[in-house]
Amino acid sequence: MINAPGMIELRPGATISCGDNRYLITHLLDLESVLVREEKSGKIERLYLKDLITTRPDDPSDSIQACDLSSVDEADWQTAEERFATIRPLLEGRRTRESVAIQAQAAKVHTATLYHWLKLYERTGRVSALLPTRPNGGRGKSRLAQEVEAIIKDTLENYYLKQQKPSAQKTCLEVIRLCRQTKLKPPHFNTIRQRIAALSEELKMKRRQGIKAAREKYEPAAGAFPGADWPLAYVQIDHTKLDIILVDDLHRLPVGRPWITLAVDVFSRMVTGFYVSFDPPGSMSVGLCLTHSILPKEKWLAKYNISTPWPCWGLMGTLHADNAGEFRGQMLKRACAEYGINLEWRPVAQPSYGAHIERLLGTVLKEIHSLPGTTFSEPKEKGEYDSEKEAAMTLSELEEWLAVFITQVYHQRVHSELRTSPIKRYEEGIVGTKDRPGTGLPHRVLDEDRLRLDFMPYLERTIQPRGVVVDEIHYFSDVLRRFINAADPDDPRYKRKFIFKRDPRDISVLYFYDPDVKRYYPIPYRDMSRPALSVWELRKTTKRLREEGRCDIDENLIFAAYGRMRAAEEQAVRETKRARRDGQRRLHHQHAVKPQPTNQPLPSYQDEEQAVEALTPIMPFEEMEELG
Repeated sequence: MINAPGMIELRPGATISCGDNRYLITHLLDLESVLVREEKSGKIERLYLKDLITTRPDDPSDSIQACDLSSVDEADWQTAEERFATIRPLLEGRRTRESVAIQAQAAKVHTATLYHWLKLYERTGRVSALLPTRPNGGRGKSRLAQEVEAIIKDTLENYYLKQQKPSAQKTCLEVIRLCRQTKLKPPHFNTIRQRIAALSEELKMKRRQGIKAAREKYEPAAGAFPGADWPLAYVQIDHTKLDIILVDDLHRLPVGRPWITLAVDVFSRMVTGFYVSFDPPGSMSVGLCLTHSILPKEKWLAKYNISTPWPCWGLMGTLHADNAGEFRGQMLKRACAEYGINLEWRPVAQPSYGAHIERLLGTVLKEIHSLPGTTFSEPKEKGEYDSEKEAAMTLSELEEWLAVFITQVYHQRVHSELRTSPIKRYEEGIVGTKDRPGTGLPHRVLDEDRLRLDFMPYLERTIQPRGVVVDEIHYFSDVLRRFINAADPDDPRYKRKFIFKRDPRDISVLYFYDPDVKRYYPIPYRDMSRPALSVWELRKTTKRLREEGRCDIDENLIFAAYGRMRAAEEQAVRETKRARRDGQRRLHHQHAVKPQPTNQPLPSYQDEEQAVEALTPIMPFEEMEELG
């Protein structure tokens, strides 16, 4: 069955849909297929996972239903995370009334409340389903006063997380004492206890028992990584600048070195996903790499006509990253929490925690040194090699090369630490061996558009009579009309700002989050005759205008300049093709077989009639009369 509207469960006993038919999964065959029984006919057949539908059939084609994570109040989000932490143990394994009652007693909530939370979560599979609802209060407002929230936060930081190790009971009493002292309504004991339960065990041990004790318990042993005992339990992610100069698609001229964001499954060393771009690492590259990791790869591989499978998809248990700013953004934290992904950061000055991704990045860099245009990693290696002169690959060609290398080389060859190939190790973890049962296939995300939007950065804009303006470009749709010049509900003196998202590869469409119906709507250019642009093309165009001395840059100037640039590029391409064709002709002519002079004497004829007969040309066959 479908475990939640957003996921497809792939295990024996589950029911799935494919086309108009429904099937019962009977066996897991391999990483690409399952054995199923058709419900109506009872026919047993093999079903390939690539044929499964991965779009929400209940969503209208023009909108994507969602709760926007960036619009949720911080206190509300913390409450949802606390509720999820309470029910999480009940989501794994067999659930009984007794286990629910025990968990409810431990969390100091009623059993019916716990069942209600379980129902809310299992209906959607998302943590945002556990957000508190307030029919009589303001949307997005905390039930607790901000001053009370501040007291709880400060008490946890400066009272509970101390080496004196005060109990949870004393911490609750301290919060209540401070609230009464400031004549504020104190929170319930359960609220404070839930905040304490939401703190990570590693943080508690580090602050209450010391760093040494925390390291002894949580630091990995040499050659091991704690918790990475099955596929996708831990996925590490990082970036690096690649040692290669690429060329542009039109002129094949050098444009610079790209960045790669790469993710690896620690258990099997399988690459779960990657993203290459000329832009430095940021929240967008992290989001695109993660969506590539989580979603199936069949359609993506088909784009490059790659038949070798890349059977790696699904939500990771823990995402492990370094301490760079793009990994600590609020959107990434909430997106990971929304899908039940635990986000961990590498401890400072502990390089062993990132050894697996660092080794993989080193492997990729080493392989790239064999490509034309490589800059190598050391000046001694480069020697007199002219990287820019030898550069030949475009960004899309490099992406294809990486896909081939990952699927056909890296995944297939024996890994020195595993003593088997990553693909074999991954399959053993999923399917199982004679000595160890497998975890089964990961769930597939059904709503791919929702996933992409959740991991995409957002921007805030007011809505004007002419629509929305982003980077001097106007967007409009009828769904914006009722929000034109809307006042901020918290301060009517200011206009209300709304949340929009956009894909940097195509900014011809914004995605507007309607806060009333909790749904995303695509918002196109106001002038839909305009060509689609990428963020990088937009930046290039505005840079050109500034170089020309233009100060007041508007939409008309941007698209006019873009049109001129495209026309010049197309003309350059035509001239380049003509020059290349003329050069090829000259080369062909130089190698053509030419008639050579002879030293033999000219023939002599006895009379004029003999000479005429000898010089008369031979007629073609079609001009000869038929015989007889």
